[in-house]
Amino acid sequence: MIEELIVNETKITFYYSSFKKLFSKNFITVILISIPSAIVADYFNIPLAWMLGPMIITSIAALASLKVEIPKIALSSILIILGLHIGNYIDQNLFNQMINWIWTSVIMLIYIIVCILIVSKYLQKFSGYGEKASIFSSAPGALGPLIILAENEKTDLSQVATSHLIRLIIIITVIPFIIVNNTGSETLILDNFDYMDQNHLNLILLIIASLFFIFVFDKIRVPAALLSGTLFASGLLQITDVASYKLPDASINFCLLILGASVGCRFAEKTVKEIANNSLHSIVATTILVLLGLLAAYVATFFVDTNILTLILSFSPGGIYEVAVIAIAFDLDPDFVAFHHIIRLLFILFTVPIFLRILEKIKK
Repeated sequence: MIEELIVNETKITFYYSSFKKLFSKNFITVILISIPSAIVADYFNIPLAWMLGPMIITSIAALASLKVEIPKIALSSILIILGLHIGNYIDQNLFNQMINWIWTSVIMLIYIIVCILIVSKYLQKFSGYGEKASIFSSAPGALGPLIILAENEKTDLSQVATSHLIRLIIIITVIPFIIVNNTGSETLILDNFDYMDQNHLNLILLIIASLFFIFVFDKIRVPAALLSGTLFASGLLQITDVASYKLPDASINFCLLILGASVGCRFAEKTVKEIANNSLHSIVATTILVLLGLLAAYVATFFVDTNILTLILSFSPGGIYEVAVIAIAFDLDPDFVAFHHIIRLLFILFTVPIFLRILEKIKK
């Protein structure tokens, strides 16, 4: 029997039963409703139609108690594809630039601390959240790890999960419109892909190396191991001239569809009443986080010579995979965006436990 590989929020399972889920009624339902919704959204020129269309329709389906599900193996696979796409941007010049990203990383840490201080106070005062639940809900991202921490702290998981999910919906809905309205650019223009011009052995090497580093990164608890492990493998093999492979741009639409649908499917265990009760305060909290993110992005312009839209993506509160695919679709420095979101996850996992310890000491 082949061993199961567990990676942060997602499992890559190689059992026969996991592959069967790709042909399950629940997943087929997701595909059948997602593809038409993406086509309709594209017809009406909605930015990132292949993400927003499926996200909206699966959210409605989930809240209507229709059984929808994204198998973990499908989600894991597209996250690896996403990592390989970003890996094409990694070269020696990128590593030289990282020295200039130290200050934006410091700004990220300050941004996270300010977010938790302000938003947690708002949630406690106006929405009746407990102290711990407000801290978990105010952190700008890292839903998976925060849910685990919240469960250990016996916190209201429903409040934390709903707050983060509503925030994610708002972020990935609004950001594409902001980008399009400020640049006038559409999403990625698909290039002709020459399969015969590619060395397919390189793709196999990249996948094997990615799975190896995903496993290693998960063991040493590196956040977003699916993305960071694939990025590391892709960068290492490309810089050392061992292997490189350009995936077809059309595969981005497949990533968009699965990611969008996966967000909608997360509402499967939620009720309309539960969402309604948390919506108003979640929208206000998200607005505060976004405004603080915009401020952080503006401050960062004094330290790096980077497109302001790239910085806005980098400081958006949550959705590392969703934001990364947006960066790829609009060609907004995906490597820069991915790096800062991984740093953000590390900082959140570092700062939230500190806030909890301080809270415990104050109570004593």
